[in-house]
Amino acid sequence: MATQTMSETAQKIVTPETLRYAAKQSERCLVVPLRLRRAIKKYLREQEDPHMKRKVLRLSQSFNTIKNVNLQLTTTTSKEIVEDPLKSFEHSKRWKIKSSYGDIGLSYRDDETVAYVASRMPAVYSACYRVLKEVRKRLPGFSPAKVLDFGAGTGSAFWALQEVWPKSMQKVNLIEPSQSMQRAGRSLIQGLKNLPLIHSYDSIQALSKSIGKSERGHDLVIASYVLGEIPSLQDRITIVRQLWDLTRDVLVLIEPGTPHGSNIIAQMRSHILWMEERRHRKSSLKNEACKDLMTQKAGAFVVAPCPHDGTCPLVKSGKYCHFVQRMERTSSQRAYKRSKGEPLRGFEDEKFSFVAFRRGQRPREPWPLDDIKLETLKEQHDKRNPEDLEIDYEDWLKMQEADDTPHEVVNAITCDSDAAETDKDDGDEDEEYKEAEEETDSADLGGGWGRIIFMPVRRGRQVTMNVCRSTNRNASEGSYDRIVVTKSKNPTLHHQAKRSIWGDLWPF
Repeated sequence: MATQTMSETAQKIVTPETLRYAAKQSERCLVVPLRLRRAIKKYLREQEDPHMKRKVLRLSQSFNTIKNVNLQLTTTTSKEIVEDPLKSFEHSKRWKIKSSYGDIGLSYRDDETVAYVASRMPAVYSACYRVLKEVRKRLPGFSPAKVLDFGAGTGSAFWALQEVWPKSMQKVNLIEPSQSMQRAGRSLIQGLKNLPLIHSYDSIQALSKSIGKSERGHDLVIASYVLGEIPSLQDRITIVRQLWDLTRDVLVLIEPGTPHGSNIIAQMRSHILWMEERRHRKSSLKNEACKDLMTQKAGAFVVAPCPHDGTCPLVKSGKYCHFVQRMERTSSQRAYKRSKGEPLRGFEDEKFSFVAFRRGQRPREPWPLDDIKLETLKEQHDKRNPEDLEIDYEDWLKMQEADDTPHEVVNAITCDSDAAETDKDDGDEDEEYKEAEEETDSADLGGGWGRIIFMPVRRGRQVTMNVCRSTNRNASEGSYDRIVVTKSKNPTLHHQAKRSIWGDLWPF
């Protein structure tokens, strides 16, 4: 009976339509929501700063300086903590941080905050939205009511949360040490309707003091673009352990898509998985009588992007795991960002690295292509009827006319969204955009779905992809493989591969 159920599930997933919907995780060119574009434009208009371009350039130079300083730090302690995680527990067993968050040589005062809103906030929003939307798609029944946003800044992640789960959030705790950032975040959300209850704090310690033990758990905890600003690996691990302690269900970490940012994500990923595996093993030894109950509640697994919970196979490959989200630049970005001698493009590619954890054990699911025989191109041709090969000449002409229609191109100076930004109507045009997508089919959390890393290469009738995949059924180990899909051997998967891009899933 169980075998029959598994076969039926696999049969449902492998149909071309459901396969396409389940595997699709990437976004093409994202347009920042109208409400956020208007809020940013209004906020910048209120500041009336004549030297905005200079401040944006200075902020960009500050980011580069911090990145160089972090890369030049001594790595002796870092290597010891990664190789022997017990040392990190000894150093931070009271979970207190020696250097306070924000003390990194860059303090967000009013000038830096205004420059951040004008240049970086839309890009950070696009990365947060892309990650949270995938979490929603991979966890269809997950609707967070209580959320913690660590390093909230001006509210980029909060706006993304509002777009992805507009109706479920009831309470949001924000942690941001910069008072200027807090003021900007409050100014940007003025006038929004149906907001959850929002509380702001300047540190995790302040949050812990103001809430009781029963209120510590959050359905979703997110830390975006903040861990890289903390130079010490020991402090990063301490903070992530504190965030994990405040997590009831899902923890999401997002960093810039650089080698440094990807390395931070890989370190935090390995530490949390090691910590929970060790805790689960100890609890199982002490409680043999209720071992089944402990197995269901203890532990942690990766929801995305990794299809497995083993060592990252890219660590020794010389490459780093990151993804990219293209977004249409807002009018403020096009006005204040500088280009090197050429007209500024109408879009921007935001590279990011991320990981999403969930408490509990990874569910055992049948792999999508289990017990499925995919036909070759020759077998499909043998099944065709002669009547199916007849082509209606009028339909053919209509198809040719449709192909000859020129496609719209995003202009580097003006965009269609600019007209909406200046429109006085405050109607919620994004409501339809948020609710339009109802995922009827989503990829399960088993090890049968690999992750496409980097853009697939299409040559003739074959597609070559780099895929991170699970090597066993319990998803405890993974590998980084190059896969070639040809039309002659697998026309169904070849059709899917032609339409897959960087960040999508791939069935096994």
